[in-house]
Amino acid sequence: MKFILKNLAVILLSVYLAGCATGPKFSEISASFATVSPDKGRIYIYRNSALGAAIQPEVRVNDEITGKAVANGFYYIDRAPGNYKIKTSTEVERQLSLVLEKGQTRYVRLNVSMGFFVGHVYPELVENSIGEKEIQQCSYTGK
Repeated sequence: MKFILKNLAVILLSVYLAGCATGPKFSEISASFATVSPDKGRIYIYRNSALGAAIQPEVRVNDEITGKAVANGFYYIDRAPGNYKIKTSTEVERQLSLVLEKGQTRYVRLNVSMGFFVGHVYPELVENSIGEKEIQQCSYTGK
């Protein structure tokens, strides 16, 4: 019985770790990012939790796939000022609308909630002071 429980624990740990981001941490790499063009703004999209690590839906910004909702991961996109809809979809679609202005930085946290069959990943706009703090230990998953 002990042997079975040990093997099960190893398998569960492996699945958990496989679902987490593994790139360099924000705190290690952010200084190397190009500065935002004066005519654009930047949106950081991050998931600072490992809850439901295997659930990694695509993230769409105005219907363009920009990345995945990887546990403990982040990426960023630079865009022209305007209105943006950020969507994720598992068994239901979740959407966030935001306005981006020239030179502005926005932080979108991807949260996980329980669903009927699978968890739901939903975007939430957070204050810059919160986003700047929460993203520090997330790993870069961008291109």
